[in-house]
Amino acid sequence: MKGLRAAALALVAGVLHTGAFAPSPWPLLQIVALALLFATAQSARPRNASLYGALFGFGWLASGLWWLHISMHQFGGIPWLAAALAVALLAAFLSSYYALALGLAARFIAPGRWRVLAFVPAWLLAELARASWFSGFPWIASGYAHTTGPLAGWAPWVGVYGICALGALAAAGLVWLRRGAIAWASPALLIPLAGGLLPQNFTASAGTLAVSLVQPSIPQDQKFDPARFSANLETLAQLIESARGRVIITPESVVPLPLGELDQVTLERLSRPDRPALLGTFLGNSDDGFVNSVVGLGTGYAYGKRHLLPFGEFIPPGFGWFVKAMDIPLDDQARGQHQRPWAVAGQRLRPLICYEDLFGEDVVQSAVGPEAATMFVNVSNLAWFGTVMIQDQHLQFSQMRALEFQRPVVRSTNTGATAVVDHRGHVTARLPPLVRAVLEAQVDGRTGSTPYARWLAALGLWPLWAMAVLALIGIRRAAQ
Repeated sequence: MKGLRAAALALVAGVLHTGAFAPSPWPLLQIVALALLFATAQSARPRNASLYGALFGFGWLASGLWWLHISMHQFGGIPWLAAALAVALLAAFLSSYYALALGLAARFIAPGRWRVLAFVPAWLLAELARASWFSGFPWIASGYAHTTGPLAGWAPWVGVYGICALGALAAAGLVWLRRGAIAWASPALLIPLAGGLLPQNFTASAGTLAVSLVQPSIPQDQKFDPARFSANLETLAQLIESARGRVIITPESVVPLPLGELDQVTLERLSRPDRPALLGTFLGNSDDGFVNSVVGLGTGYAYGKRHLLPFGEFIPPGFGWFVKAMDIPLDDQARGQHQRPWAVAGQRLRPLICYEDLFGEDVVQSAVGPEAATMFVNVSNLAWFGTVMIQDQHLQFSQMRALEFQRPVVRSTNTGATAVVDHRGHVTARLPPLVRAVLEAQVDGRTGSTPYARWLAALGLWPLWAMAVLALIGIRRAAQ
């Protein structure tokens, strides 16, 4: 019966962990939930510790990714139960990283304080693996809960995965504190909470830019409907014509067909000589593949998405039958080529298409050097997934990128969250979801590089991998 209670507690703690993220972020809840997991597994047999890690991960990721069901069932035509099963299988697969991490830590470290400490680098390894392997899917990685709160100050120093480790260290501290091990608990709690005392000023103003962020709010079931193309493009043209900013940003795939198929009259309506626009569309052809892209109309600039979404933009081997069942338009795309930021109106804008902004390690080269971007531009279409949770989570990821690189992030989306995030990670302006409008904002571009940007650009995430492995080796030796 004790094992059943522990398993139930691990599952419930995982669901609580989801509550630490947007839309109502409680960053300290992330630490408390993880502490419950560590406390449950600290004296468990290795296979039970692995089970608790799996249940925690499943509770967390199933409750945090449930909105994928909407895209598969409502828009993909997959039966409700089959779509729910697909989400459950994805959550189970992703939770295997945490099962493996806790199981191995418990296998090599005896029950007690050292094992709790070993859970910290093991947790970091699991988060890094989920972010990197099989193209990576780090949605709501534990560090994202700390875009506000005391751990946010660590972002320009160690980034989101460093914060994953610091959150785990604080969770270990809570376990030791409950056990009365003050000497162990004090540094484990004080080090993460000291983020607010660290220096934070690494960038300087590059001047302001007036931007117009377009939110056309086209329902997903109408977006790719040929009968609606003309009406949707007319809506887009009217929004662009009403924009007052120096630069106009439109959402991902707002023109849902290859740009070469757009007639010249419509293209001229979407172009404004006095205000360059970044237009979401597709480039390429049927032979070489179509690329999810943004094009700077009238400037010769184009950027193609490089980090593609599994199942939605590329088909993993063996899953062609599943993707074809959902009949997703342009479901197997080509990858774009890396390009410099878009130099326009005295600023350098680095596009990030949809979930590319989860991968700071992919875009860090645009945050260092003399030609570094002065702001990031995320263009997305989240209409596939409804409005509950998904939009706020994605906005939270943009806040973390802003904190890590001390660059503003402007977001133009189809149905939300269209917003402006300043270089401190604060949301300074936002449109309500499902509203057809243009968000006008003055954005302060930034120059300079954070410590995190500099070491990430030079070494990638390898220092974190190495530190986690060496920490586990050191803990094992100390515990013997």
